[in-house]
Amino acid sequence: MSNIRDELEALRKVIREHDYRYYVLNQPAISDYEYDRLMSKLADLEKAHPEWVTSDSPTRRVGGEPVKEFPTVTHDVPMLSLANTYSQEELYEFETRLKNALPDETIEYVAELKFDGIACSLIYRNGKLLQGATRGDGEKGDDITANLRTVRSVPLSLFERKGLPRSVEVRGEVFMTKAGFEKLNREQEKLGEKVFANPRNAAGGTLKLQDSALVAKRPLNMSAYSLRILEAPEGSNRSLETHLENLHLLRELGLPVSRHAVLCRSLWEVVGFCNLWEEKRDSLPHEIDGIVVKVNSLDQQERLGSTAKSPRWAVAYKFKARQATTLLKDIHFQVGRTGAVTPVAVLEPVFLAGSTISRATLHNEDEIRRKDVRPGDTVTVEKGGDVIPKVVQVVLEKRPAGSVPFAFPKTCPVCGGTLVRSEDEAAVRCENVACPAQVHRRIEHFASRGAMDIEGLGEAMVLQLVENKLLSDYGDLYSLKKKSLLNLERMGEKSAQNLLNGINAGKQRPLDRLIFALGIRYVGTNVAKILADCFGSIGKLSEASLETLRTLEGIGPTIAESVAQFFQQKRNLAVLEKLRSAGVRMEEVRKPKAAGIFAGKTLVLTGALSRFTREAAAALIESEGGSVSESVGKNTDYILVGQNPGSKYRKALDSGVQVMDEDTFVNLLEKAQKRHFPLTTQLNMDM
Repeated sequence: MSNIRDELEALRKVIREHDYRYYVLNQPAISDYEYDRLMSKLADLEKAHPEWVTSDSPTRRVGGEPVKEFPTVTHDVPMLSLANTYSQEELYEFETRLKNALPDETIEYVAELKFDGIACSLIYRNGKLLQGATRGDGEKGDDITANLRTVRSVPLSLFERKGLPRSVEVRGEVFMTKAGFEKLNREQEKLGEKVFANPRNAAGGTLKLQDSALVAKRPLNMSAYSLRILEAPEGSNRSLETHLENLHLLRELGLPVSRHAVLCRSLWEVVGFCNLWEEKRDSLPHEIDGIVVKVNSLDQQERLGSTAKSPRWAVAYKFKARQATTLLKDIHFQVGRTGAVTPVAVLEPVFLAGSTISRATLHNEDEIRRKDVRPGDTVTVEKGGDVIPKVVQVVLEKRPAGSVPFAFPKTCPVCGGTLVRSEDEAAVRCENVACPAQVHRRIEHFASRGAMDIEGLGEAMVLQLVENKLLSDYGDLYSLKKKSLLNLERMGEKSAQNLLNGINAGKQRPLDRLIFALGIRYVGTNVAKILADCFGSIGKLSEASLETLRTLEGIGPTIAESVAQFFQQKRNLAVLEKLRSAGVRMEEVRKPKAAGIFAGKTLVLTGALSRFTREAAAALIESEGGSVSESVGKNTDYILVGQNPGSKYRKALDSGVQVMDEDTFVNLLEKAQKRHFPLTTQLNMDM
């Protein structure tokens, strides 16, 4: 039996080596047929001996049931974004800042291609892939381990070689090649599915899929650009001094690293590298949108440090957007989920930056007026960030005679409702929640987990219900009949009953969740709690004046105006009446604030906490009689500060607000609640 076990491990090792040669080095050593025979043999042996199947086996890249949502991951070290530069002059300004911070020191750089993809983090413990996460907001991302395991260039286990670290964090870019992107879109078209606009969107959309088996069918790749050693190998005296050594070590561990990273001993060499690849970018098999420039010395990187958003030792040099000239045939309008009405230029198709462009955004009413864009104009278009086509300017000398300025509509192009524009906003909006263009997105939000949490009412089901005219707004959910549901595709007796049960179960959700579910612009979960606490019912909230709303702590003028406008719309009131008639809970007894260590106090949270998620910390504060505000104001008592705090922290210091660190917060809670808060609660705390 030991011989079979040894054979299994030997097979896995051979296949891993061939995976590395094929997907990382692009140097296959055997034919596809021979590789398939090795995989088939491994699968047969593992099927016969399931007790010896390992989590990092090449056969384990896809497995498990689809997930309903991705757990949240807090990054130990925030995944900061890079500051952008757009000219040689700005690159030299970057160097000037470095020299001012490091006088009389020699500075070398590493220049790398900036892959146009999705930043992700990989954690390896004892050589095996433990966790994969998206960048998210830099502090927290989504746990997409199952999806990243399907990416063939991502090793499930690191190479076992003497002196190599076995516990590391790797950061890199997940992307799709141009050929893979085109193949995927052809397959989407055959299936009658929506095609993707560009490879970056395709990669991002794929990583969001909740079924790893579907992710495995799509051609994702990964390029690593950063390494953090979590645990050095025992007895190792290997010490890294430069970023370039970091990249070499990533390769030794078996990770894919771009071949086009170079050491530059002067900024003049960096500029030359940027110019070279701006000319050669089309020769690459994948999209890039610039060059990343990093200080090579790790010691200098550490001393330079970071701002709240970006490292001071690195910048991104963004390539100039590509442009083309074409005819603007007409201006159409799109209505988004929140009701924002966006003008779109309908163009004579023109080839630009790898794809044919026939539509381009005009942003808003002010932009149309500023650029004086009119149907019939010849216009210059470009891809902003090489992604979203936009109209840059009008070629005035080609404007046809008799042309007149374009007039923005006063009513919604879809439902005919009156369009509304706030004084401090450029966007024009349709506030009708029953507007067909936005209704299915509003219903999805209404049914989402943080709102009414209706089981079985996901995107596909909502779309099917709307397209079959069973729903015109979320108020119609409560009048659905089983007989109508049974006429839908792939809807059986049990599924229909389960959906109706889920809808009925949502009727008694707390008032703050109903307020959040209504989809009022700018009203998130915290604001919804404030409104529920202050008014206690939808009826009283709907009657509140704009002046009253503006006086509430945590409700700024923009939020107050949005809430007031929502309840002024007759169609919205009609939808609320449907909810009331169906028995949805529209009011609740307002509970007095609990006595506790934060009784009567308002706290603001900023930065990444090591023991809690933001939601868990807020729940603990409220359980001790306090309230949580999104912004620092005159009534803020404390600001709870985690790692890498943002602008709220600076505003609090300027305003004289008392600062509380996480250790003080935990000590107060432990004394008050006589319980211990370990360091790992951010992953499993159930409040």
